[in-house]
This record gives sequence, structure tokens and C-alpha cells, in this order.
Amino acid sequence: MASVLQPQRGLRMRTVRRSTITDVAKLAEVSIKTVSRVVRREPNVSERTRVAVQAAIDELNYRPTISARSTTSARSFLLGLVFDNPNPSYSFELLRGAQRAAKENGYQLVFEPLDRSRATPAESMTQLIVQGNLEGMIVPPPLCDDPDVLSAMSKLNRPFARIAPGREPSLGFCVSMDDRGAAEAMTRHLVDHGHTRIGFIMGREGTATTQARLHGYKDGLQGAGIAFDEELTCQGAFTIRSGVECGEHLLSLDDRPTAIFASNDDMAAGVLMAAHRVGLEVPRDLSVAGFDDAETASAMWPPLTTIRQPVADMAAAAAEGIIDHQRGNRENGLDNVQLDYELIVRESTGPVPEV
Repeated sequence: MASVLQPQRGLRMRTVRRSTITDVAKLAEVSIKTVSRVVRREPNVSERTRVAVQAAIDELNYRPTISARSTTSARSFLLGLVFDNPNPSYSFELLRGAQRAAKENGYQLVFEPLDRSRATPAESMTQLIVQGNLEGMIVPPPLCDDPDVLSAMSKLNRPFARIAPGREPSLGFCVSMDDRGAAEAMTRHLVDHGHTRIGFIMGREGTATTQARLHGYKDGLQGAGIAFDEELTCQGAFTIRSGVECGEHLLSLDDRPTAIFASNDDMAAGVLMAAHRVGLEVPRDLSVAGFDDAETASAMWPPLTTIRQPVADMAAAAAEGIIDHQRGNRENGLDNVQLDYELIVRESTGPVPEV
């Protein structure tokens, strides 16, 4: 039988009092409003005052709450990040980047998946923003291209940042990467190794990134004088399972590809599994390439050649853009940002197999 510990009679339970913003203000000999400004990292505070307040915060081990940050205004200092993406590593990188930027700027992040079975994405996001009094919203793909979502965000009159959008770049603040150029670079990498039959696995159907990477693959072939062959493409879904299925399909062709380029690392992992099942050694018999450079890319065997997409940095830039706007640093609107990609060559790609 489970037991419950009871305090002995005559003894009082000691309660540790939590430091408040008032305590910090008294110790630093400043106003509560000034403490709030330091906590929110606002620019209109002298360095001497900032140091004094921070010293008081450290001495009292003060941990500001949302209400404390909002003491002098109706602002919430909350940012939202919603997602509807089957790739957990991509979602984790989004969270990591946005949370880092929010914390560095005195904000908190509300991170929430959208349940399409309960409401439409536009309805869910509107409810989240209004009820949570969010100051801005970060919208990654594929939600960033949903017409209803864009309409709802525009009507709410709150700043929002879109990550890797494929349409209406004038709506919101857009942070992106050259997916098309990156896919072309990877295709050329495979061509440079002598591959002419290069399979390509597309991502989630209907997304802008899927189309951009497909176009980049075609650009790479065309630049090398290789005709596009639709038989060498397969519709995936950004999941390991779809990578396995597409890998099995492409490897069952009578004239199978000597290299397969998957639109993300999860699908590339699925291709590796499919290759091992039929006894192919990577990269001796088959080269495999991915996209994203998720943490698992360097942990696979063999380690995966891939495109390093700065997902965390994109999310951080999105958060910082909204925060800058709220601070009045971007009164004339938010300028779109494009970050660089990097081709990471590891052991999963090599020369075309000798016949």
C-alpha cells in the first residue's frame, strides 16, 4: 500500500518567497517600469542602468513572468509558431531557432500543432492569436501558402512571418532559402560523379518547396544535357515510409537509376533501407543524396550527402523580424530575407558504378 508522508506536529512547512519585480526595482533603485524595460531588452535604457538592474536580477534570482513583462503595457510578449508538417526533425529545428530568438529578446514562444480534424488551419490560428493575445505569428510551410490562412492573418492586423513561401511574397515577412538552386547544385554534384540516370523523390504534394526542388533537379539535368525522364521520379511525402516505397519502386525499374536524390533526409533514409533490402551497397552500387541536413543525416550509415538548410536560423530570423517590427525598428514594413544553403558531401555518394 502506498504511504503518504505527513509533516510532524508542531513543525511548520517553510515557504520560500519568490522575488518580484518590485524587489528588483528597490534593490536597483529604479522604477518598476525601468525593470520591465530591461527585462524586455528595450533599447531606451542606459547601459549603467541596465547593468544595475541585471545585477539585482541575478542577486535575487528573479525570474520574470509574462505578467511582469506586461506590467507597463497591454502587450503580451508572446510569439506563436504553428506547424502542420509530418517531418519531426524539421519541426524541432523550427522550434529550436524560434525559441532561441524569442528568449534572447525577452519573449516567450507558443508552439502548437494544428489539428485539422477539429477546425480549419485559419480558424485554429485565429483562435490561438486572439485568445493568447499573441504579438505575432511564425507560419512555416505548407501553412504559409494556404490562401485561407493568409487571408485570416491579414485581417487580424498582427505581424506575421512566413518561412519558405511559394506564393504572395508581398504578404507578411518572408524568410526563405533558394530551394531550386540548392536542388540544382545537388543534381550537378551527382552528374559530376558520372551519373546520368538520377532518380528523384518529390516531397509532400502541393507544397512550394516540393515544386522548387523538382525544378532545381530538372535544371541540373538540363545544364548537363541530360533529358528529363519522368519514369525516374516518384511522389513522396517527406516521410521515411514514402522514401522506402519510392526507393523500392525506382530500384525495381529494368534500367534502374545509379543515384537517387530525395527531397529530404527522412526519405533518403528510406532509400538507404530499400537499397540494403535488395543487397545494394551505398555508394558502390547506388549513390543516395538528401536535403535538409537533419541531425540524423550524419548518424546514418553511410553518412548522408545532403543540402544543409538553415531551418533554425530561418525560424530565428522570422521571430526577430516580428520583434523588430513590434519595437518600431521596422516601421515601413519587414524586408524579406533569403539565407544561404550549403552542399554537404559525405560518404553516401560516389562515382557511377562500373559496368
